[in-house]
Amino acid sequence: MDTTTQLRTEDSPTRSAEHVTELAAPADRAYGLIEDVGRWPLLFAPCIWSQELERTEDIQRIRLWAVVGLQVRSWTSRRVLDPAGRRIDFAQEDPAPPLTSMTGHWTFEDGPPGRLELGHRWSTVGEPGAADRTAAALDANSNAEIAALRTWAERSEEPDSLILSFSDHGTVDAPSADVHDFLYRADLWPRHLPHVAGVDLETVPADATTGGAEVQTMDMQTSAADGSTHSTQSVRLCFGKERIVYKQTTPPRGLLAHSGEWLVTRGPDVTRVTARHTVAIDPEAVEEVFGAGTTIARAKERARDIIGANSRATLRAMSERLGSTGGGR
Repeated sequence: MDTTTQLRTEDSPTRSAEHVTELAAPADRAYGLIEDVGRWPLLFAPCIWSQELERTEDIQRIRLWAVVGLQVRSWTSRRVLDPAGRRIDFAQEDPAPPLTSMTGHWTFEDGPPGRLELGHRWSTVGEPGAADRTAAALDANSNAEIAALRTWAERSEEPDSLILSFSDHGTVDAPSADVHDFLYRADLWPRHLPHVAGVDLETVPADATTGGAEVQTMDMQTSAADGSTHSTQSVRLCFGKERIVYKQTTPPRGLLAHSGEWLVTRGPDVTRVTARHTVAIDPEAVEEVFGAGTTIARAKERARDIIGANSRATLRAMSERLGSTGGGR
């Protein structure tokens, strides 16, 4: 079931496009995946982080951070939800140049065959090359999103059965700025963390297009207990001295997706650190990665143990370097 794209150029510089694919799953299931923006970093490869800012019965405001072309961009959108009509309309509130407007819709239809449609209508200013690059980036992201939505909706497993969220906590007897710097300077982790074999880190300063976040691209080599190593790439969003959000854009084998955040909170006597994780298990790789006969439930437990162990090792190393009052789940 291939995705089809219809691209139209109207009165330049206004354009519109519809990305359509068949759907072999209930329309309500696909609608629910799009309504819940909190899961989008797990569902959609371009999406790094998502927030629901406000919600009434049928109006929703959301903020997204996503890879657009080769850069991370952030925007807020107002969405009108119509579950009965299986339609969601959206409009960006303050489009970043070269965009002057961006609106669109999701529609969902039962079959056979079922149907998904993601439509956009947008306008740009500036030189023609910028408009063409915007159209190409939107086309690439839309193709990725509608294909990923179809895949998730058509899985035999319920989406929630593959997803696990958990946290580890620790306290450090050191100023919160020092704790944040330990996490922020991930390029120094190979000196301090035994499970980190190497890190390449690139940082882009914060500006309006990134929603006030510094953007870090991190390539990391991690050592496992059996002596093997694996490589992952992450995009990190750094907000002030209190929060670093990240998503593994190339997760390890066994996971469909992994996102998380580091939270640094200054208390009256110590600094509290929280490592949050949300992962999606790849059901087709469970036995290969975790052993023959492993269930999805057991794979989630194993993923929690492995990822949590790395977080706790980071917390211990931080405490040993900066000052310790202990740490744990």
